[in-house]
Amino acid sequence: MYTLLSGFHKYLTRREEYYIVILGLDNAGKTTLLERIKSIFLGVLGLSPDRIAPTVGLNIGKIDVNRSRLNFWDLGGQRELHGIWEKYYSECHAIIFVVDSTDKERIEECKEIFEKIITNEEVEGVPVLMLANKQDLPNSLKVEEIKEIFNKIALKLGARDSRVLPISALEGEGVREAIDWLCLRLQRNKQNRPPIFK
Repeated sequence: MYTLLSGFHKYLTRREEYYIVILGLDNAGKTTLLERIKSIFLGVLGLSPDRIAPTVGLNIGKIDVNRSRLNFWDLGGQRELHGIWEKYYSECHAIIFVVDSTDKERIEECKEIFEKIITNEEVEGVPVLMLANKQDLPNSLKVEEIKEIFNKIALKLGARDSRVLPISALEGEGVREAIDWLCLRLQRNKQNRPPIFK
């Protein structure tokens, strides 16, 4: 009887877990974004921006939203680390691609990397959220300009859920809205990428 009740309790209290990869060029603000997500949703102070070093490998963060757990994999953006990104594609439920809106010199490189990601067959059907970061700075490209630059590549996304949103990871502006959008898409995409239950 205890086993039956224990199993029923476990079934009722289990939660959906989703895995989200955070990608982008180095210095785009991926780790700052992850720290801001943790501070907003966990109510804890993240690392101070001046203490955030370039990611070599992987940073991990977890938050609970409603009855779901979101696990974030923040992967290093240096060119020599791009090869490890593909190892995470088959297990991810969504991709966040962070663009440094102030780095106009590397926007073409950013485009190439983004195209390579979304045309990989392992991420077929996975929701993609592009975040135009550093919108708090006066010399940043606006969302409309970034959409224009990435427009031709966006056609390759097909019917997949995708969006470009403005944020400032440093100030926290737009971060909650980005995660809210992502949560909705993860729920809608359950048939294509079912969550893991724990």
